[in-house]
Amino acid sequence: MRIAIIDGQGGGIGKHITEKLRRELPEHIEFLALGTNALATSVMLRAGANEGATGESAVIYNAAKVDLIVGPISILLPNAMLGELSPRMAEAIASSPAHKILLPLNRSGIEIVGLKSEPLPHLIEELVRRVKEFMA
Repeated sequence: MRIAIIDGQGGGIGKHITEKLRRELPEHIEFLALGTNALATSVMLRAGANEGATGESAVIYNAAKVDLIVGPISILLPNAMLGELSPRMAEAIASSPAHKILLPLNRSGIEIVGLKSEPLPHLIEELVRRVKEFMA
């Protein structure tokens, strides 16, 4: 199974996701760090991703080649992450046949009704639990 972790800006969220998934999942699972910039990709690679690629072309190319995509919900929003996430990237991720498990972080001015605000570590715990359920 190949899991893409997509993040941008400083890559902090992707780093925490990568570290937690790497600790919790079997070693044969492949993690692909897809960063909107080189810093985000580098941080996720240091956190334990097997491979990494950066930028619009990398995200578009790889979105359809993985089994699962994880990251913040903003990866589906054109021009999110202060404009780092292009409309083409958002479209490729949303159109990917891969299952998506996303963190409901409210950093793009989007509010999702029905969700309660949780600290990031709790959200990542829930993401890991959902990934394990998906794999079962």
